[in-house]
Amino acid sequence: MASANRTAIDPKLLEILVCPLTKGPLQFDEAKQELVSQKAGLAYPVRDGIPIMLVDEARELKPDETPSAAPS
Repeated sequence: MASANRTAIDPKLLEILVCPLTKGPLQFDEAKQELVSQKAGLAYPVRDGIPIMLVDEARELKPDETPSAAPS
């Protein structure tokens, strides 16, 4: 179960969301609360369970950065 500070993204929502820049798939990084576009090299924040899908709000990924694995 997600804690008050951590919000899970509905898998159905994740299936339909795409990167606004590349139209490519996104991966949810639960630890950082971000939706990551590897193709664009950007991480979009998720605030209070709401993905902020604005390129201006995204942060650039470091070259060696990959999304944290979701807990199993």
